[in-house]
Formats: sequence, C-alpha cells, structure tokens
Amino acid sequence: MAGAEGAAGRQSELEPVVSLVDVLEEDEELENEACAVLGGSDSEKCSYSQGSVKRQALYACSTCTPEGEEPAGICLACSYECHGSHKLFELYTKRNFRCDCGNSKFKNLECKLFPDKAKVNSGNKYNDNFFGLYCICKRPYPDPEDEIPDEMIQCVVCEDWFHGRHLGAIPPESGDFQEMVCQACMKRCSFLWAYAAQLAVTKLSTDDDGLVRNIGGIGDQEVIKPENGEHQDSTLKEVAPEQEKDVQEVKAENSEPCASSSSESDLQTVFKNESLNAESKSGCKLQELKAKQFIKKDTATYWPLNWRSKLCTCQDCMKMYGDLDILFLTDEYDTVLAYENKGKIEQAADRRDPLMDTLSSMNRVQQVELICEYNDLKTELKDYLKRFADEGTVVKREDIQQFFEEFQSKKRRRVDGMQYYCS
Repeated sequence: MAGAEGAAGRQSELEPVVSLVDVLEEDEELENEACAVLGGSDSEKCSYSQGSVKRQALYACSTCTPEGEEPAGICLACSYECHGSHKLFELYTKRNFRCDCGNSKFKNLECKLFPDKAKVNSGNKYNDNFFGLYCICKRPYPDPEDEIPDEMIQCVVCEDWFHGRHLGAIPPESGDFQEMVCQACMKRCSFLWAYAAQLAVTKLSTDDDGLVRNIGGIGDQEVIKPENGEHQDSTLKEVAPEQEKDVQEVKAENSEPCASSSSESDLQTVFKNESLNAESKSGCKLQELKAKQFIKKDTATYWPLNWRSKLCTCQDCMKMYGDLDILFLTDEYDTVLAYENKGKIEQAADRRDPLMDTLSSMNRVQQVELICEYNDLKTELKDYLKRFADEGTVVKREDIQQFFEEFQSKKRRRVDGMQYYCS
C-alpha cells in the first residue's frame, strides 16, 4: 500500500500543474483570437446581400466542392447553417469576396439563408487555398507529413499563406512586422523595392547580394559580394521609369563582368546621378525614391505598421496601382488589423457583465448587500489562496470545497447573530 502511494506521489509530481489563473488567461486569449477573426463577420446572416465584402471570414467546403471541382468560398453564417456537418477549410479572411454558397458551383445544395443568388460571382478571386493547399509547396496545413515546426504567414497582396522557410528570407519576430509581401508579388509589383529600402522591417543595403537599382544615365547594377569581400558589378540594360513594372531585368549582351576593388564610397559615386532629381515628377514620392540606389532580391519583404500610408498617391502612381490591381494597398481599412480591431470593438459592445445584469434587477438595499457579500468573498478567497502561494503548495479540489463550506458557515453565523431594532 505504501508503495502504491509512493508511485501515485511520483506520478503527481510528473503531471503538469495548471493554475486557475492559467486556465482563465488561456480561455481569454482564445476568445480574443476568435473575436478578432470572426467578430467582424455576421454569424447569422449570409453576407451575399452585402455584395463583395471588403473583408470577411471565409471557408471552403471540401464536401461540396472537392479538388477537381470549381473552387468556391462561403461566409461564416453559411458555414454554420448550410455546411455544419461538412469538411471545411478555414481560409481566415479574404478581401472583396461574395459568398458562393448554393450557386452553380454547388450541384446538390441550396443556401438556406439566401437561396436567390446569381450563378457565379465573377468578381471573386480564388487560389489553391480553396482546396486546402498553401504556399509554393502546395501542401495542406497542418501537414501530417511535415515535422518541421514553422509558422504560416499570409501575403498581403495575393493573400496566399506561406511557410516562413519558403519565403527566401528569414521572417523577423512576429511582433516586429505587420504585413508581408511574398516573392512572386514583389516581382510583379517591383516598384515596392524602392520603398523597401526605406520602410521594410529588414532593411536591404547595397552590401547584400542582389540587384541595385538607380534609374537614370547609368542603368541598373547587379552587386555581388565575392568571398574576398570586394564587389563585382555588371551593367544591366537601362530601363525607362515608366516601363519599370513591365520590364524584366536581363544582363546586357555584350557587357563583361569586371572585378572592382573600389570602396563603398566609390560605389556610391558610380551610381550618383543628380540630374534625375531635377527630372523627377513633381510631388511623386516613388520617383524620389527611385533616384536613390536600392536593392532587389528574390525574397519576400516584411513591413511595419502603417507602411501603406507612405505609398505615393499621385495620379500616375494611382493609375499604376489600378493596372496592377492593388489599389487596396492605399485603403487603410483593407488591412487584417483594421478588420480584427473592428471585430474586437463590436464584440466588446455586445459582451454583458453577469454581475452588472444581476445588480440592475435589484433594489438599492439588495445591491448594497450583494456588493458587500462579493467583496467579502473576494477578500477571504484571496487571503486563503495566499497561504498556499506562500507555502508553495498546490491548491486541490478539496481545498476549494473546504473554503466555501467554511465561508457559508461564517455567513450563517453572521446572519443568526444579527439583532434587529425597531424605532
């Protein structure tokens, strides 16, 4: 018997001890995360009537639209009401999307919340996420065959999700950046490299390997740092500023790479072209940034809070954003952070404090009595638990039961001992 008790004691020592505070904090954290993702979306009404919603929580139904069928997305309310027992892929949030539930992509299902839908939503955009595949590796998440711990990061432009190790650059700590633009989107929206030199969380300098840009007179330079620390540069074909987004950088056919032992200051002298500043378009932030040297690499970039507000909004740049279908970058309410904050605010407004609800239903005397009882309970429970903390012992179920039994006993003695006087 003694041996059994000893084994039980050793087993209890091995079991992790979780305090009530830990449980409450974890529960609150999960609730806040749910509010952030779902709070900005309606859980009872299909969002179809709102048209293309600026941003909402979306799901894809593998039961109704498996791989090989046309991709489709459904809103939060339809995921509950029309697809509750189905296999769903959580897509987090997507921008400018209209609920597909029950349209022509669903052969055997009619939407219960909004059945009168058009056959297709031509404005919706789809990718492999709608079949539960993510990243350039096109794998599911979580991936049962992937044993490497890694976080998934969403590109703010294409809204696909990527493994941190597949982005070409080690992601900063999650709290150090707000948004990410993937490699493919940086290549498509190459003007962002001019901003990255000034705004990106991980600064790119001409000391790195890559393509250094300085449009005007000289052209582009690919700066490669050899093992001896010296720079090698090869002149690339010159690109006109207005052709920036459509041109792929290729090496000049007849240029020979030559080793250079010049210092960094010499390299800067090579790129210096002050005449460009005079020729740059008045008021265009992008043209001013392009006048400076900057580097382009085949990597993703990481951006801080409010970086979008630094983008130029002159007429030419806005036209470029429209041509690239990225006008949303100039909308401060497009960000996931803005959506999450909206959800948190709406949820906070809906939350009701049970104690305050109870108090509001009582008269003045009852309110005072309840508050006094609550304060007594809080004080005594705090003092009772402090003893365990001071002794470093674990609070057990029977300890809590004992506390409330003693508290009720004290309360009865106080009530029985009260004297009432009449005037």
